[in-house]
Amino acid sequence: MVFAPDPQLTVTIDQPADETEIHLHPGGQGVWQARMIKCLGTSVVLCAGLGGEIGQVLEPLLAGEGVDLRVIHRESSSGGYVHDRRNGARQELASVPGHPLTRHELDELYNLALGEGLGAEVSILSGPGHPNLVAPDIYRRLAADLGRNGSRVIADLSGAHLAAVLDSGVSVLKVSHEELIRDGWAADDSEAELVRVARALHANGAESVVLSRAESPALVLIDGEVSELDMPRLEVADPRGAGDSMTAGVAAVLAQGGDVRLAVRTGAAAGALNVTRHGLGTGRPDAIAGLVDRVRLAPIGTCRQDRMTPDELAHRTTNS
Repeated sequence: MVFAPDPQLTVTIDQPADETEIHLHPGGQGVWQARMIKCLGTSVVLCAGLGGEIGQVLEPLLAGEGVDLRVIHRESSSGGYVHDRRNGARQELASVPGHPLTRHELDELYNLALGEGLGAEVSILSGPGHPNLVAPDIYRRLAADLGRNGSRVIADLSGAHLAAVLDSGVSVLKVSHEELIRDGWAADDSEAELVRVARALHANGAESVVLSRAESPALVLIDGEVSELDMPRLEVADPRGAGDSMTAGVAAVLAQGGDVRLAVRTGAAAGALNVTRHGLGTGRPDAIAGLVDRVRLAPIGTCRQDRMTPDELAHRTTNS
């Protein structure tokens, strides 16, 4: 189950050749995670709140993703954005965050997510598009109610929402070093400081921690030990979405009964492949599977910095 309280409508203007193209897709952290989970062959239920004209457009687009969609309809509007990518880089032309959910709407969405989550092996709690849209206490309660009743909870959160789920405990916490510095958890991006923070997050309620570090190898805390994710470097087409694909890969493997070490290696492969594409939460499952073999958990400070181009990866996958 993926808890995605406020999906967004994404409008992208692109020009890959001579003609301008306009693409409409559902977006937001939880949507991108659900898309990648389905790509990896695992069934997924997406629980969301939709409203207004944007919500009316979003619902059929979400249904077309092939996920099991569960929706509460809200009176206030969902959010969205318009990006122009014709020059190769994303330029934001307009963005509306949507409106906060009312107490009644949050109650309905909470009950929906709880019911679906109790029947799922794994539940992802994805963050709202804007911190003010959903109160952190909703996440604290959902993490507690799901966790104590047998669902493994994965949280991909920051700020007050991260602190809230730590109070309830989670199986896996995914967070970026930029978020930790921004929110005051970490003083800087040094390895020693981030290792300290990973241990602090574990001590405060996260059983395992995946701490992404942009271009540097991610740090992973499993069974109280911190390692680096050692993996090839790939050329980047679009850097957005790597973290969400990583979270999705972890969830897909755990839901299929895999162990957490294989889960984080698969998540790293899914995140790495996603940035070689234009399209968040997308990737070829055979290419991801081929890359998993090149990902390992290594002692801190020993990761190599080799690179593998998408052409090399495609050749390796074809001949494996």
